[in-house]
Amino acid sequence: MDTTTSFRLVIADDHPLFRGALREAVSRQFPQAELFEAGGFEDLQALLEREGDLDLILLDLTMPGVRGFSGLMYLRAQYPGIPVVVVSANEEAGVIRNCMEFGASGFIPKTSAVETMREAVAAVLEGQTWTPPEVDLSGTSDKETQALVARLATLTPQQVRVLMMLSEGLLNKQIAYELGVSEATVKAHVSAILQKLGVESRTQAVIAASKIEGGTWSQTAG
Repeated sequence: MDTTTSFRLVIADDHPLFRGALREAVSRQFPQAELFEAGGFEDLQALLEREGDLDLILLDLTMPGVRGFSGLMYLRAQYPGIPVVVVSANEEAGVIRNCMEFGASGFIPKTSAVETMREAVAAVLEGQTWTPPEVDLSGTSDKETQALVARLATLTPQQVRVLMMLSEGLLNKQIAYELGVSEATVKAHVSAILQKLGVESRTQAVIAASKIEGGTWSQTAG
């Protein structure tokens, strides 16, 4: 790959030291790259709205404003043209498999060597996918999990955001305020979420989401 190409990348992680390490890893391989940083999901959303045309997002699974796979789901729905590579401390095969099923272009464990991170980023920028070669991803999720992944993948960006807020225990009025919409709109979103997930209540929707997360929906460390 031509390392003089000018790529535009976003590093989204709430740990400044890790953002710095990732920035150094990428900039050494791609010195012409334009790098942006976000420490929380709201910052990332604002950055994406402002900058528009980007080549890659390096996304921590858990940071302020996002839990589990919800951030990945939102980005793939809202910005399908921008590849997303998940960078996480959770290296379980099931988590990596779910990331790929939700549309990630790659998965980099936070324990990876700098050279491995560079290799992964280069592969994705060339249009490939990259997962840790030492992790066996040949297994499959059970049928119930696969069905739930497929249902969650049908949610619109706004529905994903509403589900994220439901999981935080917010009421319709609070969600409406956060999103700048009416309560009626939130109720419509909630109804659509319940229908798409095949559940009957808000609580069941949150439980369903937490099942697919393997605990990461409510996990606090990324």
